[in-house]
Amino acid sequence: MRNLMLAVLAVGGVSAMASSPAAAAPTYPYCIQSQAFGTDCSYPSYEACQATASGRGVDCIVNPRLAFSPQPYGEPRRSRRSVAY
Repeated sequence: MRNLMLAVLAVGGVSAMASSPAAAAPTYPYCIQSQAFGTDCSYPSYEACQATASGRGVDCIVNPRLAFSPQPYGEPRRSRRSVAY
């Protein structure tokens, strides 16, 4: 019985390591915001957001996750000053 349990655990561990991680959902740049239904951030362009929002009394906004996320830093600038000794 003990050997059977060890074998089941071993097979489960190997299969867990072999599976691939789940893909992250894409973050779209535009959202529809409404007080009744909340926020739906699934629009790849402002035009697509406006087309869906038309006649519904909702607003298109920039995705807050993208608007307020920290931006990566670029390469540091180097000075072109020459140093005279």
